[in-house]
Amino acid sequence: MTSARTTSRLSRRSLLAGGLATAGLAGCSIADDGSSSGSSSGGGTTVTVRLWDDTVQPAYEKSFAAFREQNPGITPKIEMVPWASYWDKLPADVAGGTLPDVLWVNSSNFGVYVDSGTFLNISEELPDAVAGWQRTVVDQYTRSGSLWGVPQLSDAIGLFHNTDLVRAAGVDPAGLTWNPSGTGDTFLPAAEALTDTSGARTRYGFNAAYDLQAIFFNFVGSNGGAWQADDDSYVFGDDPKSVEAMQYVVDLINRDEVSPSAADTNDNGDFSRDQFTQGNMALFQSGTYNLKNVADAAQFSWGIAPGLTGPAGRVLVTNGIVAVGNAKTKDKEATLKVLEWLGSEEGAAPIGAEGAAFPAVTAAQQAYLDYWKGQDVDVQPFLDAAAATDTMPAPHGARAQTGQAAADEVLKEVFLGRIPVPEGMKRAQDAANAAIAG
Repeated sequence: MTSARTTSRLSRRSLLAGGLATAGLAGCSIADDGSSSGSSSGGGTTVTVRLWDDTVQPAYEKSFAAFREQNPGITPKIEMVPWASYWDKLPADVAGGTLPDVLWVNSSNFGVYVDSGTFLNISEELPDAVAGWQRTVVDQYTRSGSLWGVPQLSDAIGLFHNTDLVRAAGVDPAGLTWNPSGTGDTFLPAAEALTDTSGARTRYGFNAAYDLQAIFFNFVGSNGGAWQADDDSYVFGDDPKSVEAMQYVVDLINRDEVSPSAADTNDNGDFSRDQFTQGNMALFQSGTYNLKNVADAAQFSWGIAPGLTGPAGRVLVTNGIVAVGNAKTKDKEATLKVLEWLGSEEGAAPIGAEGAAFPAVTAAQQAYLDYWKGQDVDVQPFLDAAAATDTMPAPHGARAQTGQAAADEVLKEVFLGRIPVPEGMKRAQDAANAAIAG
């Protein structure tokens, strides 16, 4: 816990981050010339695997070294594409027939490509492997009754806390409950006790912010609210429980002042994390994707507690990343061998053993637990959240990114206090539904 990172990469594995403008993609497909970035020559095959997170790259390199020993005729080659350009490059590659053989995708940039026939059907190609993968990730990437990617990473939500600050305030971070009615609310008094604005440096109690994965989806779920209907339409503006939850979150910023200003956090997803690691925030609700960042940067005693509980219980977001196969790969057999390897215990073990990410291959998860135990960090709250059966559904639909992007414009104004929450939620819902309707 000594070297600080100036840029978060693990935090980029969010549900709806991506910035991909998906308008017009619903009817596109891979070029019919069968081209792919994979190649075959001299009896050997290169299978290109595209990632966006170089923090996890060393684990993949170790995994592929073992793969090559067992499959000498196939060479997986990692292609790193920075997050900033990843989602712009993807549609260009799809249209031009230059998609790699295997690539990561997130839930926001998934459905439109499944519907256009871009990816291999994993349920058909690797049916016997599905049982070994984390069920929440399998469910997240199942569409039209089939699984379309091999689960790689899983994110779960917990509550990081500054041990010295919570102890001094007499706060037990493991049992905090919020309630918009105020009845039984132990969280807001704790956040207020942990906030200090009297000195030269402000200390925040909590990281309320316009953060879907770490914050407001969890509040909506824990209040019994709904974001979307089964038909992919948005319903949050008409759902009283969702509006109530969002009002609570916005009040933490603008009324109760226990969290940073939305002006600081709306467009800087790392602001709150950096405040926590610098000792300027006591409670930081986030996911496994920020664990390594916190461990590297925090110079104080810290721990992880379960995420906050609401009136409907502790209903948190779980999120995953999958590796998908190019349906037009030049060598389908070799591509499937690589995908099968990535979904195996041996193939996924280096990911957990490095501690950089939580594997979605269940047999490899113990290695992750063991790594952090060796660092004196108890990650059990994350494992419990990942195993929970009552979770907040991830955004879904072929145009999920487009819909949320339309909602974002209005909801950020809500968080800034410029639009009342009920009005803003309804306006954002209407904008999102208009966007997915085209």
